[in-house]
Amino acid sequence: SREGSAAQGPRCLFICLFFSFLIRNRPEGKVLETVGVFEVPKQNGKYETGQLFLHSVFGYRGVVLFPWQARLYDRDVASATPEKAENPAGHGSKEVKGKTHTYYQVLIDARDCPHISQRSQTEAVTFLANHDDSRALYAIPVFQEHILPYTSTDQVPIQHELFERFLLYDQTKAPPFVARETLRAWQEKNHPWLELSDVHRETTENIRVTVIPFYMGMREAQNSHVYWWRYCIRLENLDSDVVQLRERHWRIFSLSGTLETVRGRGVVGREPVLSKEQPAFQYSSHVSLQASSGHMWGTFRFERPDGSHFDVRIPPFSLESNKDEKTPPSGLHW
Repeated sequence: SREGSAAQGPRCLFICLFFSFLIRNRPEGKVLETVGVFEVPKQNGKYETGQLFLHSVFGYRGVVLFPWQARLYDRDVASATPEKAENPAGHGSKEVKGKTHTYYQVLIDARDCPHISQRSQTEAVTFLANHDDSRALYAIPVFQEHILPYTSTDQVPIQHELFERFLLYDQTKAPPFVARETLRAWQEKNHPWLELSDVHRETTENIRVTVIPFYMGMREAQNSHVYWWRYCIRLENLDSDVVQLRERHWRIFSLSGTLETVRGRGVVGREPVLSKEQPAFQYSSHVSLQASSGHMWGTFRFERPDGSHFDVRIPPFSLESNKDEKTPPSGLHW
């Protein structure tokens, strides 16, 4: 059918690209091994706990732990009658309609982390409450559209120290990995510091910037309250031209009335190149305010091969604290 052909084409293309990626990065003397059998990606509905997948951008193997529902504010899509709009001060007057999208908390196969560390920040953020338990999860959520599902006959197809602690093999289920009670308890205990609610996206000159803020909690410091947020940034080059990120420029407004400007070279110590072969880069950072809310916006400066520069807008996003204030778990690190 026409629909079947459309689905099969991208999957075949991705298989070729993924194996090409592995060939370029495999250790000397190693050969390619079968990973599994691709399934048709879901156009509607959510992936279940235990779903194995390949990431369509970064090429790593992973497994879904659980989904999140979040509102996507896409500033590339104008809305005349928004259901719920956000419009932080200081960054234009465009109102943006929020639409519900699905994102996933996942485990990433440890064997693939060395191959993606230059494109996707793989430093772990520890959310487990027991400080002596150093196991960690990768904190940047996975978008639904980047999941390429597959099946495997291996009872432990993902190498991660939490895989068997969180998931149990059950061949009668589909997918054949079900949540253990430890995963359900962990999710319930830690969801305030994992769950995302808003995702912000904007494209400038074919460079798409996606921002996902997370509220981390409040801590007391020198007789004052300090509120912490983590934010994840994804940069995607939608064009075939090579560009390199050179500078960042942030404006951070606090409800206390302060407006801070932050400028610097690159991001997290890097100046990533975005090309047709490696079009995306993502990282996470954090910010603190001495007020319970605020907002951020800014620009990234990119350089073209001819030496010219252009600025890419970072979509404005709110920093909101939880109403039912809680203290983060003692083992929380960023």
